[in-house]
Amino acid sequence: MKSLGVVRRVDELGRIVLPIETRKRLGLEAKDPVEIFVEKDRVVLKKYEPCCIFCGDTDDTVLYREKRICKTCLETLKKAEI
Repeated sequence: MKSLGVVRRVDELGRIVLPIETRKRLGLEAKDPVEIFVEKDRVVLKKYEPCCIFCGDTDDTVLYREKRICKTCLETLKKAEI
């Protein structure tokens, strides 16, 4: 993990401001969803991309019974329901 050399303080509401360079690099625009992960003693931010709950694929996902599923896994589910 590469340090950007930027230090920001957490405000009273728990917010931080991401530098414009970071937002541009990740393609983040105002109101874009961001996922937050904790790995040991680190907080990791990632631009949210809806993915299949079964295989993690982000291509060609659809909403099936309020869950994101790729078309391949959806076909597998449909065959299993018969």
